[in-house]
Parts: sequence; structure tokens; C-alpha cells
Amino acid sequence: MSLIENLSWRYATKKFDTSKKVSDSDIETIKEAISLSATSYGLEAYKVLIVKDENLRQELLPASWGQSQVADASHLMIFCNFNKVTPEYIDQYVDLKSNVQGIPSENLKGYGDFMKKTIGSFPEETTKTWTAKQTYIAMANAMAACAELKIDSCPMEGFDAAKYNEILDLDAKGLSAALVLPIGYRSEEDQSQHGKKVRKPLTDLFEIV
Repeated sequence: MSLIENLSWRYATKKFDTSKKVSDSDIETIKEAISLSATSYGLEAYKVLIVKDENLRQELLPASWGQSQVADASHLMIFCNFNKVTPEYIDQYVDLKSNVQGIPSENLKGYGDFMKKTIGSFPEETTKTWTAKQTYIAMANAMAACAELKIDSCPMEGFDAAKYNEILDLDAKGLSAALVLPIGYRSEEDQSQHGKKVRKPLTDLFEIV
């Protein structure tokens, strides 16, 4: 199916079939799609937690405003942004770029120094906002990959990030929960799947200047 057909097929699934599980091979494909996401400077300043533990997901349910997708989906992905981007992390990225692309590390020093100066000038809250924005791009790729695999998903901002951080001990890891993505297979009882997509006409959405 074409990209447009796949995106037309997907919707924000409200009720998942708890008896159906996403295969390990499909999870690997979705992980690859996330890995290939565009990120600022290529730094990938986030981490994605894949929660399969049912007890942990039940614990997260109240912090998700009781939305059952968190507990009922096959897998739960939590996109967590870095709270800080340290000079050491930038050095690690530069070393990786050097190894992968075969560029002498000394040739990348200026690039690394530029990133350190630019990112180092950000106030802490600006850094958190900047890294959190990167997770939206990654989630979009995950959702598109799911649609191609005919796996349902439900992007969620509606959760208590502070409680997620506490339950998952994210502060100690320098992370903060930014987005939540339950994935799995829609229940036949989910009436949302029968509604037509509501979108503005393209003439209203786009303007040529």
C-alpha cells in the first residue's frame, strides 16, 4: 500500500485487543524507523523505553489519566528526552561519526566545539524543550512504520510526566518522559475506527507565498 493509504488507514486507537501481540521482528522494524529519524545535529538526544511489564504498565495507568491503552496495548513506548546534553555526550557522538564515516576525529573537532558552544549557551529549560521536540519527529516515524505494518498506535501527550519520571526513575537517568505511544492491534469493539477522518481542505491548510 502507498504511504497515503497507510496514513489514511491509521487512527488514534482507543481500545486494543489484549489477546494480540506485536511480533519481535515487527518491533525491530519500528525501532529501525525510530533510529532513522531526523534529529538536530544528529545527536539523538532521547531514549525510547519499551515497556512490556504488565505490572509496571498498571502502575503507570493512573498517571495516564486512566487511559486503558497504556495497559491493554501489546507494547508501550515512552519517548524520553535528555534533560542535558553534556560536552561528554557530544564527544561520544563525534567519535561515532568519525568511526562510521571514516573521518579523522581531528577534522571534526571544530564541529564538536561548535555544538558545545551553541548547546552550552542554552538555559536548562531551553535544552529540555529542544530535546523534547526531537521526540515528536521520532514518534511520527514510529507511527508511520506501524501503519505500514498494519499495527495500530495511539500518540499520547495526556499523562502526568512528573509521575512517569518518578515511577520509572527517569530523573536519575537524566531523562524526562515526553510522549507515550501504545502500539498493538485494534479491538473490534473500538468504535473510533469507523469514523471518517476529519481534516481541513488542503486549500485551507496550505498557502503558496
